Amino acid sequence: IQKLCDRVASSTLLDDRRDAVRALKSLSKKYRLEVGIQAMEHLIHVLQTDRSDSEIIGYALDTLYNVISNDLEEEEQEENSAKQVDDLGSQFTEIFIKQQENVTLLLTLVEEFDFHVRWPGVKLLTSLLKQQGPQVQQIILVSPMGVSRLMDLLADSREVIRNDGVLLLQQLTKSNAAIQKIVAFENAFERLLDIITEEGNSDGGIVVEDCLLLLQNLLKNNNSNQNFFKEGSYIQRMKPWFEVGDDNCGWSAQKVTNLHLMLQLVRVLVSPTNPPGATSSCQKAMFHCGLLQQLCTILMATGTINTVSEVIRGYQTNQDYFASVNAPSNPPRPAIVVLLMSMVNERQPFVLRCAVLYCFQCFLYKNQKGQGEIVSTLLPSTIDATGNSVSAGQLLCGGLFSTDSLSNWCAAVALAHALQENATLKEQLLRVQLATSIGNPPVSLLQQCTNILSQGSKVQTRVGLLMLLCTWLSNCSIAVTHFLHNPANVPFLTGQIAENLGEEEQLVQGLCALLLGISIYYNDNSLENYRKEKLKQLIEKRIGRENFVEKLGFISKHELYSRAAQKPQPSFSSPDHMMFDHEFTKLVKELEGVISKAIYKSSEEDKKEEEVKKTLEQHDNIVTHYKKVIREQDQELEELKQRVNTLTSQNEQLQATVTQQVSQIQQHKDQYNLLKVQLGKDSQHHNSHSDTFQMNGIQTEEVSKLREELEEWKSKHELLQGQLREKDSVIEQLKSSQLEMGTTEQSSETSKSGGLEHSNDLQKELEMLRSQIQLQAAEISKLQMENQKLQVMVPVNKQISHEDRGVFHVLTCTLLQGDSLCVGFFHCQSEVKALSEEKASLQQHLDSTSSTVAILQDEKSKLQQEVAESKKEQDDLLVLLADQDQKLSALKIKLKDLGVPVEDEDDIESGDQGDEDEDGDEEEQD
Repeated sequence: IQKLCDRVASSTLLDDRRDAVRALKSLSKKYRLEVGIQAMEHLIHVLQTDRSDSEIIGYALDTLYNVISNDLEEEEQEENSAKQVDDLGSQFTEIFIKQQENVTLLLTLVEEFDFHVRWPGVKLLTSLLKQQGPQVQQIILVSPMGVSRLMDLLADSREVIRNDGVLLLQQLTKSNAAIQKIVAFENAFERLLDIITEEGNSDGGIVVEDCLLLLQNLLKNNNSNQNFFKEGSYIQRMKPWFEVGDDNCGWSAQKVTNLHLMLQLVRVLVSPTNPPGATSSCQKAMFHCGLLQQLCTILMATGTINTVSEVIRGYQTNQDYFASVNAPSNPPRPAIVVLLMSMVNERQPFVLRCAVLYCFQCFLYKNQKGQGEIVSTLLPSTIDATGNSVSAGQLLCGGLFSTDSLSNWCAAVALAHALQENATLKEQLLRVQLATSIGNPPVSLLQQCTNILSQGSKVQTRVGLLMLLCTWLSNCSIAVTHFLHNPANVPFLTGQIAENLGEEEQLVQGLCALLLGISIYYNDNSLENYRKEKLKQLIEKRIGRENFVEKLGFISKHELYSRAAQKPQPSFSSPDHMMFDHEFTKLVKELEGVISKAIYKSSEEDKKEEEVKKTLEQHDNIVTHYKKVIREQDQELEELKQRVNTLTSQNEQLQATVTQQVSQIQQHKDQYNLLKVQLGKDSQHHNSHSDTFQMNGIQTEEVSKLREELEEWKSKHELLQGQLREKDSVIEQLKSSQLEMGTTEQSSETSKSGGLEHSNDLQKELEMLRSQIQLQAAEISKLQMENQKLQVMVPVNKQISHEDRGVFHVLTCTLLQGDSLCVGFFHCQSEVKALSEEKASLQQHLDSTSSTVAILQDEKSKLQQEVAESKKEQDDLLVLLADQDQKLSALKIKLKDLGVPVEDEDDIESGDQGDEDEDGDEEEQD
C-alpha cells in the first residue's frame, strides 16, 4: 500500500498513477484501515489535479467510498464489532470533511455527466451524510448552489444515478428544515410524483418506497412545505395511488409497504399536531379532489382506518360525508356501524379495535351534529322496535355491558366522546332506559353504570366507566343531581377512596375522588341531603381533605396518564396498558386544581362562588340568546344572499336578452336604410336624363347650349345636302342638253366655247362639293369611332337609356369637334393614371421598407441573445476565477506552511512598479 501511495504521489505519467489508484481500490475493501490512513491524502490530491481523466477520478472515488462506507464491512463483521465499524467510518469521514474544500470538490464532481465519475461521487456523498450528517449538511448548505446541484440528479436519464440520487436526498433532508425548504422549492415534489407515476404508483418497486420516504422527510413537521404542497395542487395527484381495484388478494410485500407509506404521507398532511388552519385546508382539498371518497372505498379492505380518521378529524364537511358512507355489505349498513361491530368484538385484532376507536373519536371531534346522531340512536323515540337493524348506540351499550373488559373500556370511551362538551346531550342521555331482565322494571343508563361499578369488576372496566361518568357529570348539574339521587353512590365512592389498597387500585381510587369532586363542584344544592357543605363534611370525616387531594393526584402521576396525554391516537403496546383516553387527560388537567380548591372552601366562599356562577349563567344566557339571534340573522342573511344571487343571475340573463334584441333592431334598421337607398336609386333612374349629365360633371345649361349648337349643325348639314341636290340636278340637265346638241354641227364657235367654259366650271364646282362631302363623311366616321371609345371608357353609360345614349352620342360628337371639355377629361384621366402609378410605386417602397424593418428586428433579437450569452459566459468566467483564486490562496498557504517563501501579488506588483520607477530615473539621467 505504501509503494502504491508513493507511485500515486511521484509518478509523472498518468497511466502509472491510474494503475496505482486501481490497485488501491482493489485493496481498499480488505485492508480498509491501512488504505484509509495512508492513501486518503493522495486520493484527494488526485481528485484535485487529475480532473481531466475520468477513469482515475472514478477509481479514486470508489476507493474513498470503500474506506468511508460501513455498508460492505457490516456484512462481514459480527454484531459485537458493529460499533467499532461505525467508529471507523465516522473517523475517516471526519478526516475527509475537515477541509470543507473536499466536500465542495465532491459537489463539482457530482455535476460531471460521465457515469464513471457521477455515480461513485453520489455514493460517496451519501456515505458522508450517513456518517456525519449535520456537519456535511452545513457545508453543502453554505456552498454556492450546493443543494441545486444535487437536485439535478433526479432529472438524470440513467435510472441507477436517479435512484441513488433519491437516497442521497433522503440523507440530505433528514432533520434540516432549511435544506427541506430549498429542496421543495427546487421542484422536488413535481419530480418525485412523476417518478412514482412512472414506476406504477403502489405497484412500483423499491424506488417508489424511497421516493415516499423522501416526501415524508420534506413534509413532516414542516408547515411551509406542507402549505407549498397543498397550494401546488399536489394533493390531487395522490388520488390515483389508492385506486387498487376490488381484488386485494395476492399483494406483494412491496405493494403493502408502498401503500402504508402512502397512507402515512396523507396522515402527515392532516396530523393533529399540525396548525389547525393548515390541517383543515388540507382536509378540504382532500374532500374536493375525491381523495377522502377514494380512501373510504378501500376502508374495509386495506386498513386505511387511521388515515381516514385524521382526514375527517375536526372538519365538518368530511365528517358529514363519512357519516353517509355505507359498507359493502348486504343489506348496506353505515360504515360507522360496521366499524363499531369490529371494535366491540373481542375476536378482532387489538390493533384494528384501537384504529376503529380512534376513527370514532375523530368522527365525533368538534362534531355536535354527529354526537347528536349517535345519542339519538339510544333514545326511546328512535329505537327500531322491529330489531331488524343494529344502531351505533345499541352496539355501544352492548359493548359497555359485555363480559370483555376491553370492549367495556372502548365503548365507555366512545360514549364519553359522544358527550364531550355538549351539555344538551348529557341531559338527553339521562332519558335512556335499559331493560335488565324480564319482569324487572327498566333502569336508567346512569344507574346501570354505577351498578356495574359497585360489583367489583376488572380494573380496566371500572376505569372506563369512571371516565364515562366523570365526562357525563362535568359541567352538567342535572346529571349530578341524578347521580346523587341514588343513595348508594356517595357511600360507595367514599368507601373506595378511604380504603388503603394496592398499586393497581390506586388509579381507581383517584378516579373515584375525581367523580366525587365533580359531584361537589357542579352541585346545584337541589338535594338537601347532598348539598356541597354536607359532602365536604363527609369527606373531612371519613377520608380527610389531605388524603382526598393525595388520592386525586394519583391520576396525573400515573405513567399511562402521561403516555395518553402526548397525542390523540391511542397507541398501546398491549390491551392491559389501555387505561386513559387523550381527551380525558385534558379534563383531568382542567378539574384537578379546581376540585382541590373547592374542597377547602368555606360555605361563605361557596355562596359567593354560587352568586358569581349565577351571574355568569345569566351572562351565558344573554350570550346564548344573542348567539341565537345572530344565528337567525345569519340564516336570514344567507337567504337574502341567495335571493340576491338569483336576482343577479336573472338580471344578467335579461341584460343579455336586451343586448341581443338591440342588435337585432340595429340589423333591421340597417336593412331598412339599405332598401330605402335602393328605392331612391330606382326613382332617380326613372327621372329625366339630366341627372346622368350631372353624374358626368355636365350642367343643364351647358346641355341646352350644346343642343342649340347641334340644331345649327343639323340645319347647315341639311342646307349643304340641298345645295348638293341642286348641283346634281343642274349637272343632269347639262348632260341631257349636251346630248341634244351633239347632232347639230351648225353651232357657232362662240356658242361652243361658252358651253365648254360653263361645263368646266360646273365640273370644278362638282368636284369641290364631292371633296367637301368626303371630308365631312370622314370626319363623321372619325367622330363615331371616338364615340365608341368614350362609351367603353365611361361605365356610367350602362345606366343610361337608349334614347339618352343617342343624345349623348351626338353631344359627344359635337364636343369632340371643338369643345375644350373633352381635352380636360383626357387630361384628368392622364393625371389619375399618373397618380395611381405613383401610389403603386409608394406602396412598393413601403413594402420594401417594412421587410427591411423586420430584418433589422431579427438582427436586434439575435444581438440581444448574443449579449445575454456573453453575460452568462462572463459570469461563469468570474466564478471560475474566484474558484481559481481560492485554490491559489490555499496552495500559497500550504507552501508557506511547508517553509517555501512565497511572495504575495501585492508585493510583486509593488516590486514591479519600483523597478519601473528605477528604469525611468535611469532614462532621465541618460
